[in-house]
Amino acid sequence: MKKEIQIFLTAIMFFTRIPCPKWVDHDPEYLKKSANFFSLVGLVVGSIGALIYYAASFVFSTEISILLSMVSTIYVTGAFHEDGFADVCDGLGGGWTKEKILLIMKDSRLGTYGVSGLVLILAIKFSALREIHPYLIPLTIISGHSVSRFIATTLIYTYPYVRDTADSKAKPAAKSISIGMLSINAFFGLLPLFFFKTPLILLVILPPYFAKVYLGRKFKKWLGGQTGDCAGAVQQLSEVVFYLSVLVLWKFI
Repeated sequence: MKKEIQIFLTAIMFFTRIPCPKWVDHDPEYLKKSANFFSLVGLVVGSIGALIYYAASFVFSTEISILLSMVSTIYVTGAFHEDGFADVCDGLGGGWTKEKILLIMKDSRLGTYGVSGLVLILAIKFSALREIHPYLIPLTIISGHSVSRFIATTLIYTYPYVRDTADSKAKPAAKSISIGMLSINAFFGLLPLFFFKTPLILLVILPPYFAKVYLGRKFKKWLGGQTGDCAGAVQQLSEVVFYLSVLVLWKFI
């Protein structure tokens, strides 16, 4: 049990800025096994965002509350996945070979494609949440973060890791996921959906998965597989597609 707690805390340390005990480090073995808890980390991050929204809604408008929620999740993750999404936009937008794309994605500087993609996806995320009924927003935020991280694990499970460099921090976590790890992520990732109290909510899993398939094919074509940035991009896109799917579903039920 203590080992599992340490593995979970390793995932928390790697994917968020949440303080962890000093005895938790970036041990490659624990980092590899931390893939078990990607979706659970999403539950934690989403819960923080939902709590910030709920607390802010007593004082501020829905719009400001949503923005504060978004700021809180970006802060608590250190913009980890947003950075990956922007890097993928720059890489696929400006590179024409695998080597060039990977080089651009590794560059810490942000280009036009990355800035444009990041601004647009955040704008769509805000607009979609704004259209959802206020009482459903907290649960939708939690679900969006957990489901999108589960979808990201399916990318890692399906495609090989292609950035074979020793200094890649994400390599132990993004290199491979077993069917057991995928099943654990499915449990934690889909768990919040059952609180919607309608089985139709399970339909919203399909559009984010199709979005992953679309990006996965692009990654396979241009890179031959995936990297940590690719998983981050899938998380961001599938989160937004999830919110849009919830919005569409609620218009027809």
